[in-house]
Amino acid sequence: MSQNVLNYINGNWVGSSSGVVLHSINPANIHERVGTFPDSSEADVDRAVAAAKDAFLQWKALSPISRGQFLHRAADLLEQRVEEIALTATKEMGKTLAETRGEVLRGVAILRYYSQEGSRKEGDVIPSADRRNLLYTQRVPLGVVGVISPWNFPIAIPLWKMAPALIYGNTVVFKPAAETSITAAKIVEVFADAQLPAGVLNLVHGSGTTAGAAIVRHHGVQAITFTGSNQVGKQVAAEAAARGAKFQLEMGGKNPVIVLEDADLELAAELTVSGAMKHTGQKCTATSRCFVHRSVYEPFKQKVLAKVQAIKVGSGLEEGVYMGPLASQKQFEKVISYIEQGKREGAALLYGGKALEEGPYQHGFFVQPTVFENVKNEMVIAQEEIFGPVLCLIKVDSFEEAVEQANATRFGLAASLFTRDLAKALAFVEKIDVGMVKVNGETAGVEPQAAFGGMKDSSSLSREQGQAAVEFFTTLKTVTITPTP
Repeated sequence: MSQNVLNYINGNWVGSSSGVVLHSINPANIHERVGTFPDSSEADVDRAVAAAKDAFLQWKALSPISRGQFLHRAADLLEQRVEEIALTATKEMGKTLAETRGEVLRGVAILRYYSQEGSRKEGDVIPSADRRNLLYTQRVPLGVVGVISPWNFPIAIPLWKMAPALIYGNTVVFKPAAETSITAAKIVEVFADAQLPAGVLNLVHGSGTTAGAAIVRHHGVQAITFTGSNQVGKQVAAEAAARGAKFQLEMGGKNPVIVLEDADLELAAELTVSGAMKHTGQKCTATSRCFVHRSVYEPFKQKVLAKVQAIKVGSGLEEGVYMGPLASQKQFEKVISYIEQGKREGAALLYGGKALEEGPYQHGFFVQPTVFENVKNEMVIAQEEIFGPVLCLIKVDSFEEAVEQANATRFGLAASLFTRDLAKALAFVEKIDVGMVKVNGETAGVEPQAAFGGMKDSSSLSREQGQAAVEFFTTLKTVTITPTP
């Protein structure tokens, strides 16, 4: 059944001033319409920002513990709606129902974590040269925060931006990816039903070029938190910096796995395939390059191929499906073009590499899980983010060579090493140029209480999640109080 959603501004569900309505479709069956949503104009963004500004002083004046109670209620409501929201997300962007259920539950955990964050200290008392002085710092909110989120994690990413923004006293204007607008509306419904005060959280649907750009340019928005492509991220940074707004960017990844000669090959193969193929490879932390010591390359390769060949591709709503469709036609065409590029560059296609277009696949954006070998690290498929189920296998002769090649990319989000050698594990932690390091673990995934973010072109070097979020969503006020003699 198609669901028709609206913008949410100042506590009311309203249409767009443009009058234009856009459609959300199911990438597993493009003939199924998931719902409609407004194509918002700059005037709609203006109204949302005005509502957020009006609500800011009252929201900021609440104690952080009181603000946390709203998040706690939202977490309870979200938990009650796991099936409904997971089903909508799977229909909108394609990944399996098990994956979207897990994402909703992660959202619950994020809200519960930040609902308690208001009980932490807000600053520090500092010694003064004058013993009479009380010298201290206090963390204060920024004001209106623009949240621009992607389609690949339509529940968890908006929540790990909005929850800290709200608990620290900011108000929010939220612009979700158009592909997952119906899911976004359901998330905002949770906050509305938790009786969040009007204007504290506002939702504006539409395109990035119109609604998203208007939020980034708006002088009433003090900070922008963005997750998406490097190309758009750089535009966000330039626009925000030009008017002095704070910005936070989480962008691409080209995440390596290193498999050494002493590794547990079964574990390494299982987690490499999971990191590369789950979510149809549409994660910024997905495994993309795998550097394997020459002495174990063949047995490792065979284990990987056996697991990839067993992957069931289909609608994310079907039982037993491991890998759903790509999220859109644009994404489908991009992934196919990279696979063709890999063939032209001389990489050897071990498995997959084709679009699935017949029978149950004929109306969706399906592609086979794909594995290349004989990949050179300078090839396009080893350097650019594909954002699809494509894994490159690369032989190496030593740990040092593997680390050097793993670092030889403009990205630096996540990396994993499989070994039993503690000395090499510690050396890897020191030498690998990424923000999130795993030893004997999958490149994808990090717990909500831990900082999330990358090095180099993967981020703006700020961090999301955990207590690290306070650094972006607040600023410091320094106070000196000198008693009257």
